[in-house]
Amino acid sequence: MASKSYANILDLDPDKLLDIPQTPRALPRVMTIPGIIAGVDSYGNDCDSESTSSSCRERKIIVANMLPLHIQRDPDTLKLTFSFDEDSLLWQLKDGFSPESEVVYIGSLKVEVDAREQEEVAQKLLDEYNCVPTFLPYELHRKFYGGFCKHQLWPLFHYMLPMCPDHADRFDRVLWKAYVSANKIFADKVMEVANPEDDYIWVHDYHLMILPTFLRNRCNRVKLGFFLHSPFPSSEIYRTLPVRDEILKGLLNCDLIGFHTFDYARHFLSCCSRMMGLDYESKRGHIGLDYFGRTVYIKILPVGIHMGRLESVLNLPITLRKVKEIAERFKGKKLIVGVDDMDIFKGISLKLLAFEYLLQMHPALRDKLVLIQIVNPARSAGKDVQEAKMETYLILNRINEAYGSPDYQPVVLIDRPVARYEKSAYYSMADCCIVNAVRDGMNLVPYKYIVCRQNSPHSDDETALRTSMLVVSEFVGCSPSLSGAIRVNPWDIESVAVAINSAIIMKESEKQLRHAKHYRYVSSHNVAYWARSFMQDLERASKDHYNKRCWGIGFGLGFRVVSLSPGFRKLSPDCIVSAYRRSNRRAIFLDYDGTLVPHSSIVKTPSPELITILNTLCDDPKNTVFIVSGRGKGSLSEWLAPCARLGVAAEHGYFIRWSRTSDWQPDLVPMELEWKEIAKPVMELYREATDGSTIEIKESGLVWHHQDADPDFGSCQAKELLVHLENVLANEPAVVKRGRHIVEVKPQGVSKGLVAEKVLSTMTENGEPLDFVTCIGDDRSDEDMFESIMNTVSSAEIFACTVGRKPSKARYYLDDTVDVVRLLAGLANASDPKPSSNPARFHVTFDTGF
Repeated sequence: MASKSYANILDLDPDKLLDIPQTPRALPRVMTIPGIIAGVDSYGNDCDSESTSSSCRERKIIVANMLPLHIQRDPDTLKLTFSFDEDSLLWQLKDGFSPESEVVYIGSLKVEVDAREQEEVAQKLLDEYNCVPTFLPYELHRKFYGGFCKHQLWPLFHYMLPMCPDHADRFDRVLWKAYVSANKIFADKVMEVANPEDDYIWVHDYHLMILPTFLRNRCNRVKLGFFLHSPFPSSEIYRTLPVRDEILKGLLNCDLIGFHTFDYARHFLSCCSRMMGLDYESKRGHIGLDYFGRTVYIKILPVGIHMGRLESVLNLPITLRKVKEIAERFKGKKLIVGVDDMDIFKGISLKLLAFEYLLQMHPALRDKLVLIQIVNPARSAGKDVQEAKMETYLILNRINEAYGSPDYQPVVLIDRPVARYEKSAYYSMADCCIVNAVRDGMNLVPYKYIVCRQNSPHSDDETALRTSMLVVSEFVGCSPSLSGAIRVNPWDIESVAVAINSAIIMKESEKQLRHAKHYRYVSSHNVAYWARSFMQDLERASKDHYNKRCWGIGFGLGFRVVSLSPGFRKLSPDCIVSAYRRSNRRAIFLDYDGTLVPHSSIVKTPSPELITILNTLCDDPKNTVFIVSGRGKGSLSEWLAPCARLGVAAEHGYFIRWSRTSDWQPDLVPMELEWKEIAKPVMELYREATDGSTIEIKESGLVWHHQDADPDFGSCQAKELLVHLENVLANEPAVVKRGRHIVEVKPQGVSKGLVAEKVLSTMTENGEPLDFVTCIGDDRSDEDMFESIMNTVSSAEIFACTVGRKPSKARYYLDDTVDVVRLLAGLANASDPKPSSNPARFHVTFDTGF
């Protein structure tokens, strides 16, 4: 079903600050149906057809901030010339796809292109390189990349808070609007060349975190994956971001979200739980979030390297010459290598301090140990980078002055662009590699070092070539994958120094074992494996797109898609009232909490309007109305006292009464409740250990509530309590169930489904056959009622209805308690009450919040 949302989300921006030039339309539009070319301005949600086009070739569309291209301008013709950047991860990942797959790249160029050249450049890149450029205006790109991405998102994702103006840049909404505008341009380009029905779209990194919202808005069933190459911070850090909701919802508009480590995924899931109340569960090894009927899958998959590319560089003559040069220059010395960007998170100064401490504590290592520190050019400019550089040189000079000599330099700092062959030469000659970053997304330096040591062209001793030692910060994404590395806390300078010394003096046999283990992992988990595994999971995550009906709801960056089964639809008041009027014998079953009264409401008593509606329904001689709740009979008796003819089933049906004047009837089968004395101490233990949790004691059971506890801790404790209770009550006639913010223990054989069966069978025995049944509820226990009614009643019109759009055994849904009460008011107006009651029709209105 097509979404009716706005095609251009930015049209809804009230400040109109995102008024930017439209993307050039130089590229050919996509043929979606044979003989018909879809106009760009009409793609909207028209692609959400019930069947896909078989004529379109399936493609992988890779979207990233920058295209994997080298760019130069010919000095003679002044024309731009291009070539693939074979070291780019985006270019290398195509090795994970089948040869028949077509890969299209969408991203920006590293140079500004004059508007007069853009059409020609775009056509050339598409024809020759399958690349689609997004031409961002210079000022927009500066605010988008240099502003919001590098000075706000990147520091925050690396745990740097803007505590004061000197520490980090404060949030700037102008930069945020530039970020939104840039993502909008990327979305335009993607939809300009993509066939969303057939193509798989893979978005990369934090530069494009709201792009999925724009793409999902254009086509509900777009096959969309996202991979974050940076850390994802803990919820305490992430929640400081003023636009946290927009970014989080952007990611949730994907089908699959990838992270390097479980820590990053865990932080993301914690944000979803704390900020949006979403729960996740693992099904057959896959982590999934239920988001408005869609399952958003989470994948933990560290990226790999391109083995062939690295090995080929080692065999180049220029590499062999460099290896020989290094061997002669540092003959008789142990080499430690480090390769890092110049920024505050790579821990270069901490590494130098640890090396200084090592030389201080172990004089014997002086003149025998050399640290080669290669510094990559900084990716951003700013005060922090300059300060990090100044500190690095200060420590460097101090070490070399204190421990150096005319023929010995303890630290060699290479602060210039270093060619790939030169880095490979240093890797292959180093006895140890140290990565000491205080926070980093992945960092592939250890992987490259391992491969270069495996294939080192130096030395005739084949056994010696198969060793490598790694000292790796525990705050780096590659750390969990390298179990043979010596993991360190980069802030603990003394322990880092000890780790370096251990790596140097370790026995050769142990070094070989560690190296062999690492090489097996790196060679089997290369970049092709990473790309293939992610794409396979994306295909699995999006395979059910056409088994459900989709609606686009929400405005702006709050847009999302509701996905429901084809037979599941909103209950129309006109439809049910019409059936209600035609019927002669009716049964109405209603849950209480979350159905008639919101879960969030502090006041649980029914409103006067609701009491009036219930009385009117009960006064109709054709109706039998029951409230079926898990609440205790005392609370329900008090709250529903004004309703004389209302039937009530308390504690999931353990107690039943047909009207206010009748007695409570316990369950027909006598229940053994001694297990309560076993379960209660266990619940007390968890109540005391979980701040904000409470225990509700009912006659037939016990309920542990954790709605007011910390969301993550409460959920964790609930899972543990569930298992604990199941173990201690394994031989008792009791059932342990987990519900919305509760863990409940109740007798076996008690359920809302049995209540419905009992009421329906009694009505059938005592009167005319039923021809109308309505059942409305909101939680898991109500699913038993829906199933029971469907199986028990065959000849009546059945309206089983859940509250909230979510997977259910019911065929209908209503959005919230307001909808439920409004629907019941419609039924009451269509009722024919007994003369003893007030026969006047009434019209109840409720504030819907709009």
